[in-house]
Amino acid sequence: MKLRQLSILLISLILIVSNCKKEDENLSIPDCNATISKVQFYTSQGNFVVQLEDRLAPITSSNFLKLVNQKFYDGIIFHRVMQGFIVQGGDPTGTGTGGPGYSIQDEFHEDLSNVEKTISMANSSPNSGGSQFFFNMTNNDFLDFDESPSSSKHAVFGKVISGYDKVEAISNVSVNSGDRPITDVVIDSIRKIN
Repeated sequence: MKLRQLSILLISLILIVSNCKKEDENLSIPDCNATISKVQFYTSQGNFVVQLEDRLAPITSSNFLKLVNQKFYDGIIFHRVMQGFIVQGGDPTGTGTGGPGYSIQDEFHEDLSNVEKTISMANSSPNSGGSQFFFNMTNNDFLDFDESPSSSKHAVFGKVISGYDKVEAISNVSVNSGDRPITDVVIDSIRKIN
């Protein structure tokens, strides 16, 4: 009996370890031993660094990194700025309705919350995120997966670790009645820095 239990334990361990795949260059899925990814935003309002939650949000982080590596975000504007709430970007059309042409599965983790300085996926409904993201300018934990209403769930996948004052500067720009900056705030580029 003990030999059978030991065999089952060994097989389970092998299966768990075998699921730690090496990074696929097409999907940019981090392996189980991956370091935490960091990206630098180069914007018309200054530069800042975001640390991604590769381990806690691997689907969302790898999607973001894939788009960064494809230079998808280069030249895109922050199209929605709501002072004291969020700064949103990632739409190639600049209208709030565009994306990469696909959507990803929502990915939530109990240790990630929409608190100040975090970056989250923007979406219009469950499992509709693609390229749009927003920075939380205050604690917006009512946007977490375990809070009501169920239609407003936004997956956190990183946080600003350097240059947050630049994000704050973006959040304070003048906007029109549709929350679009009067003067475009441009993401010149986003690059992985580690």
